[in-house]
Amino acid sequence: MNRLTAWIAPLAFMPVVWGAELKTEHTYQLEVGEARPTATLDDAGWLVGSWTGTAFGQNLEAAWNPPSAGSMIGLFKLYGDDGVAFYELLQLTVEEDTLSLKVKHFNADFTAWEEKADFVNFRLVKKEEDALHFGGLSFYKRGDDAIDGYIVMRNDEELVENHLKYTRR
Repeated sequence: MNRLTAWIAPLAFMPVVWGAELKTEHTYQLEVGEARPTATLDDAGWLVGSWTGTAFGQNLEAAWNPPSAGSMIGLFKLYGDDGVAFYELLQLTVEEDTLSLKVKHFNADFTAWEEKADFVNFRLVKKEEDALHFGGLSFYKRGDDAIDGYIVMRNDEELVENHLKYTRR
């Protein structure tokens, strides 16, 4: 497991309790008792496509398929000069009238980070015309050909917001 994987891996096992008040500069968390926003897959349609970019000081490739059969499927790869850091398989679905983003992580050798039946579930906490905010993870549409993503991770006791920059291929 490389250093980046070792740093991100604990995120897979953190309970996700976030929402509509600012948690960091670009991400949100729900206030106590606040309901999740109503949303459909159409609200995420601008994610569809093939993307390249940067994150964690490395390169990324991502792709999102259009909605079909009640879900959207995405793929993510982070890599650098030393090869692949990790892969993700993503499933975006509507649950309880709002969006949930389920993520399964894999090492470069395609061994899973999570146990066989486990995954990380990012639940939608705020929706804007050009942004989707999941607990600890936000996507901002920047025109038709760019997305800024932000993910919050715990580094010891400190929350650190990381920028993912996507450009349409």
